[in-house]
Amino acid sequence: MALRLIKPGEIFKAFIGRKHFSTTNKALTQTMYVRDALNSAMDEEMQRDEKVFILGEEVAQYDGAYKVSRGLWRKYGDQRVIDTPITEMGFAGIAVGAAMAGLKPICEFMTFNFSMQAIDQVINSAAKSHYMSAGFVKVPIVFRGPNGAAAGVGAQHSQCFAAWYGHCPGLKVISPYSSEDCRGLLKAAIRDPNPVVFLENELMYGQAFPVSEEAMSEDFVIEIGKAKVERPGKHITLVAHSKPVGLCLEAAEQLASEGIDCEVINMRSIRPLDIECVEKSVMKTNHLVTVEGGWPMFGIGSEICAQIMEGQAFDYLDAPVVRVTGADVPMPYAQILEDGALPAVKDVVLSVKKTLHIQAAADRA
Repeated sequence: MALRLIKPGEIFKAFIGRKHFSTTNKALTQTMYVRDALNSAMDEEMQRDEKVFILGEEVAQYDGAYKVSRGLWRKYGDQRVIDTPITEMGFAGIAVGAAMAGLKPICEFMTFNFSMQAIDQVINSAAKSHYMSAGFVKVPIVFRGPNGAAAGVGAQHSQCFAAWYGHCPGLKVISPYSSEDCRGLLKAAIRDPNPVVFLENELMYGQAFPVSEEAMSEDFVIEIGKAKVERPGKHITLVAHSKPVGLCLEAAEQLASEGIDCEVINMRSIRPLDIECVEKSVMKTNHLVTVEGGWPMFGIGSEICAQIMEGQAFDYLDAPVVRVTGADVPMPYAQILEDGALPAVKDVVLSVKKTLHIQAAADRA
């Protein structure tokens, strides 16, 4: 069959009159907003499988509190995009029951801080039922929504739940960084037969990232449990998840100007944790710094440190592992205090220099 090149104008006309609810035009751009990556992943999976549906507060007629579900109610209707009352325990229980009955719900929490109202459903009903039923009861459900600190929303709305949910066997826990992460991992989560906690970040929704042609395929998925080396390096390993990956990349750029070559690993998956990727990197760089937005006690960095201590990479370390975390306090409301309670690029830079025993110029003066 003869093939011909399609002109850009023809591509544009093909999109006119077609229902397409992501503001990122797949054919004509090479970047995509995180919000659109999540939206397109849900849209494609709902087209692919009629058992997939969405429920949560304001997900339908309002298009979602953060517009992640924009347009899906108009496309799929009341039966598959469902607005719920403000009762997390109630609608999370409905979602878990629907999953047990064979459907594939996407349960949106307006923020994961509100998931505390439904934690019995997430932990005792969703996470444990497959094990307690000897494999008879499957719970294919995705709990998703913004996680961690935003800006000026106070102590009750600024917590990172990666360690909370990562602690519980029976759950898979994902914490993506880029648009490609969000798109590939959300599609994988929806297809997974297990309950998945999908931790997004409110401040990342409006950020655009380059995406590959492969990532725009409807068949594109990223395997859950696999980390990604965002930047190769040879002097020190920086490990993070979600928004702090960006801090690590910024710090790596700054340190590169001083001759320090950082390898940056985007964990993406909290449970299962790809410790093999971290070990391989540490065995090359001999130094490790972990970065996260959550509290220091019993955090993701603590778990990575423990597994490195217990594994083959420990003998390759030339210095103790250093953790960069949020401050060990409830999040302050005042902006200047909030800024001080969150990890920043300067904290990563100082920790790298501490680990490498590089004294700052100001200290030498």
